[in-house]
Amino acid sequence: MTETTDTGAGRERIGFDLGSVYDALTDWRGLDSFLQDLTTHAVSVVESADSCSVTMRRNGRLVTTASSDSEALLLDAMQYEVEAGPCVCSLENGVEEYVADTIGEERWGPYPGLAAAQGIRSVLAAPLSVPARTPAPTHTGRTGPNTVGALNLYSQKPRAFQGERELARRLSEQAAGAVAVAERIERESAAVRDLRAAMENRYVIDQAIGIVMSRRRCPADQALNLLRRASQGRNVKLREVCHELVLRTGGVPPEPGSFDHRN
Repeated sequence: MTETTDTGAGRERIGFDLGSVYDALTDWRGLDSFLQDLTTHAVSVVESADSCSVTMRRNGRLVTTASSDSEALLLDAMQYEVEAGPCVCSLENGVEEYVADTIGEERWGPYPGLAAAQGIRSVLAAPLSVPARTPAPTHTGRTGPNTVGALNLYSQKPRAFQGERELARRLSEQAAGAVAVAERIERESAAVRDLRAAMENRYVIDQAIGIVMSRRRCPADQALNLLRRASQGRNVKLREVCHELVLRTGGVPPEPGSFDHRN
């Protein structure tokens, strides 16, 4: 799963190889499953890491969407409880946060002491940034990416991750890429659902138009106007008026339209 480069000291691990990422995305099992796999592999490729997790905001709340173990879950939960910590700050501000040693760390209130009590001495949180769907001006007046989460690495060693921060950034970029893929899949699925609903509505309306044309001996546009007036006069949706007309005429509910499958 890892990509390597040759260095003077040997072969350095720099992250997932592109083929593995492609396979994971084509065999899509959902965003949470992808992130779960990523946290597990992050611990294996980042030598200093003992635990890894991904923090995201869902329904207005910070949640851990994936973790390598229960220790990472606990360390995340501590931050959510006190509403402070490197992963919270990384997500909120879209910046990388590094704690070289929780003992002596003065930021984030009681959290560093709580983490140290759990045996964690170093923390690295890298933001998950994806292109904004509708770019919004930043405080500098420029448009920027949308931070949707944070990749959190925990180590029992003080001053860990100092030579692995670039690797952590690569992993966070891959996690952000998965989020972007998931958002695109959801948007496309929603578009298909909307199209299907529109086709079903159109099918029922077309049947009703045909009935009115036959009864009134009028063209299609006049038939549609009659149905619209009936809808407005009864204060019900056009589709419901058409459904009722087709049901009264044929004695059975109209069958919904469907996509044609072409060979």
